[in-house]
Amino acid sequence: MTAATAAGFTAAHAVLQAEVDADRLAGVSCATLRHGQLIDSFCTGLADREAGVPMAPDTIHRAFSNTKLFTTVLVLMLAEQGHWQLDDPLQRWMPAFGRLRVLRPGAATLDDTEPLAAGITIRQLVTHTSGLAHGVFDPDGLLYKAYHASGVRGHSTTLAGQMDLLAELPLGSQPGTQWEYALGIDVLARLCELATGQSFGDALQARILGPLGLVDTGFVLRPDQVPRLAALYKGDLADPMQPGLERLTATPWPDAYIKPVPRQSGAGCLFSTQADMLGLLRQLMPGQPSQLLQPATLAAMCTDQLPAHQCVQFPVPGPIPSLGYGLGGAVVRRASSLEPPGAVGELQWGGLAGTHWFINPVNGLAGVVMCQRHFGFWHPAWFAYKCQLYAAAGH
Repeated sequence: MTAATAAGFTAAHAVLQAEVDADRLAGVSCATLRHGQLIDSFCTGLADREAGVPMAPDTIHRAFSNTKLFTTVLVLMLAEQGHWQLDDPLQRWMPAFGRLRVLRPGAATLDDTEPLAAGITIRQLVTHTSGLAHGVFDPDGLLYKAYHASGVRGHSTTLAGQMDLLAELPLGSQPGTQWEYALGIDVLARLCELATGQSFGDALQARILGPLGLVDTGFVLRPDQVPRLAALYKGDLADPMQPGLERLTATPWPDAYIKPVPRQSGAGCLFSTQADMLGLLRQLMPGQPSQLLQPATLAAMCTDQLPAHQCVQFPVPGPIPSLGYGLGGAVVRRASSLEPPGAVGELQWGGLAGTHWFINPVNGLAGVVMCQRHFGFWHPAWFAYKCQLYAAAGH
């Protein structure tokens, strides 16, 4: 166990320690910034239980949907450079997306569609209101089955090839009418390729990773990085508070991060470390100097982009009215059973393997919690930790 602790964070650490002790997490690390300065860092448990490797700040994690933050920042940087405005129609760059059909409400087949009422905008892709689907959380859905059958959810095509596949399938809803977590971030990654003339990975490297010195974030591990990649474990999917972990060896696919694949996904294929995530977050705090984005853009990231009647929602647990969505993550609209009062105004998201980040422009806090538990996104420990964190930080 390692810690560099400001006074009062003991209870927050205890939440994470309890998860390791109860065999619900193999290992976990956390770190908190205030106005860009590190005020707390804590690691406990093992990055690889079978090999006995301790969790450490430089442990490499499968970022999964933390990738979306990097993609969103690149999209916003290119917007500032004049490549597009957020309310521009996607079909200006990808004409096939202007010819999409939309599933009718209650459709039983992919042919039961209606015309597109209005074209998808870049803002809708960023905020998950484009009408695209995700293909992970609704296994009985038409688009889930279609995405997997067509290869949209695979990794064997390039981003350009994935766009060709997506353009052959209908949307799940009319753009702008509802929030649904979606593969629109991959569409944005392809848009970045078209704007820069580079592969998505090269564009990230040239504009974000290289300038910020984020040397442990990427799509393919260097040989010297491989020993620091944490093992991935799976718990009880039906009851995340049940003890017991099973090691996964081929998730998201065999040799992932070791060997390159054609698709550099903007939605979920990066790996990263605690230090690199903090390096990015330092550049995204409103009111602080940023090498990446202008103050107005930073403020917009943390501003709820959804109308009041829309909110973040998943098949389970359903609509979450206390969470809107900004540019890159959920925005805490009000305190709830999950979010303490100090979290109101916070921008936050995470990845399916249990990596979370947050930025709070109200009190200058930002931070990460990183583990490697599959389907660990919004694990109950994340919310319990945040309640103690905000108490320790004095809001």
